[in-house]
Amino acid sequence: MDTGVFISLGLYFAVMLGIGLFAYRNSEANVEGYLLGGRQLSPAVTALSAGASDMSGWMLMGVPGAMFIAGMSSSWIGIGLVIGAWCNYKYVAPRLRVYTEVANNAITIPDYFSERFIDTSHVLRIISALVIILFFTLYTSSGVVAGGKLFESSFGLDYQLGVFITAGVVVAYTLFGGFMAVSLTDFVQGCIMFIALILVPTVVVFELGGINHTITAINAIDPNYFSLFNAVGSMDSIGIIAIISLMAWGLGYFGQPHIIVRFMALRDVKDMPVARRIGMSWMIIALFGAFATGLFGMVYATENNLQVDDPETIFIMLSQLLFHPLIAGFLLAAILAAIMSTISSQLLVTSSSLVNDIYEVVLRKDATQRELVLASRLAVLAVAIVAILLALGENKSILSLVSNAWAGFGAAFGPLILLSLYRQDISKIAALAGIISGTVTILIWMNIPYGDGQTLSAWMFELLPGFVISTLMILLFTKLYPNSEPMVAEHFKTMNAKLKNE
Repeated sequence: MDTGVFISLGLYFAVMLGIGLFAYRNSEANVEGYLLGGRQLSPAVTALSAGASDMSGWMLMGVPGAMFIAGMSSSWIGIGLVIGAWCNYKYVAPRLRVYTEVANNAITIPDYFSERFIDTSHVLRIISALVIILFFTLYTSSGVVAGGKLFESSFGLDYQLGVFITAGVVVAYTLFGGFMAVSLTDFVQGCIMFIALILVPTVVVFELGGINHTITAINAIDPNYFSLFNAVGSMDSIGIIAIISLMAWGLGYFGQPHIIVRFMALRDVKDMPVARRIGMSWMIIALFGAFATGLFGMVYATENNLQVDDPETIFIMLSQLLFHPLIAGFLLAAILAAIMSTISSQLLVTSSSLVNDIYEVVLRKDATQRELVLASRLAVLAVAIVAILLALGENKSILSLVSNAWAGFGAAFGPLILLSLYRQDISKIAALAGIISGTVTILIWMNIPYGDGQTLSAWMFELLPGFVISTLMILLFTKLYPNSEPMVAEHFKTMNAKLKNE
């Protein structure tokens, strides 16, 4: 690997660590400051932080790889995600930002559930925290594995060394800088991803001789590359079940803790429309760039007789072939940025559940703010160590579980968060029924045999049945056991008044 690549990567790591140090020196020495940045995020940082922690490595590897193979018919996931993200900004973000502040300043999702449903037994809080800890520990491990494999395949380094480099840098700035460091680094990483996803397809088009030649070449290879409804290399059409299944990914946004916690940290609810416009613009342009990278990369590989063993590496291949080593290093840093931004968010959310929702509630109710911040940092380190140990084993079952984590959070938390912000009568029993039924549906659906060694997930993405069943269970138990807490009515009244004024 050329020295220029390592120089670029070295500068990237230095910037990330520098941001962590800055956040450490300027953060508040209390739990709200460490875990939620004191609710002082600007609209731009909120939007790009949410986007970067959401997209992860799939934006620069998974999406281009899918376009390389299947063309525009693979874009239904992107369409579903754009619709879901916009609805999340519009219908969840403002209400969650206000309600978590008026309801005893809740700073985590389990904390919000506890305050929203006046759960003095803390059962709801602990169960939701355990769901977060389980899924995110495995999810974090997958990100560390991705970092290790990137160093191994792109830089020729040992896989285990790549694991320690990836995890070490993320842990360093997350451990000391907390939520503010994670959000600021996510902002920078989001900018890097954005630039990379515009630069790569643009240069590829110039190399191919312009956009007209590129479009002609794509049609010559297979016209179905431009079809939303027809499969590449086949006369078969994409079925309605497949389209619905792909678009159902958008439902997951309502329940992703590492994304919606950004909305809780925005400095003022009146900034939400600005954050939405920035976030949605970033997402749409970045997705378009990822789609174009895969599609134009397919043409470039075909015309230059390049052997592409793994289509998901087309972004890496184009970076190494078409750019100066210093720029190639920057582009590879974009992949690391996507991976690291998600790992850091997951580490912090997991540690917040361990400390704020279990340690403080169950073990140390009288803990001081200093003790809780220290415990949060130790929790970040502990979760990272577990994730590294799992990653060193390259456990394939972990990676398969991670593919269901989006569905797990979307079904367990999504319907409850959405309904609880609009209906006062949702009760604690209904909330428990929703979380449990959503989680169980996901686990059952992904294990029921269907066809040749496959499961029902191959027919329909498990998030859709999980989301529907969770919603139905919440509504059923609300009808049987409606909420009657006067405090909830007072919180709703305050929330609606604040939203009206803004």
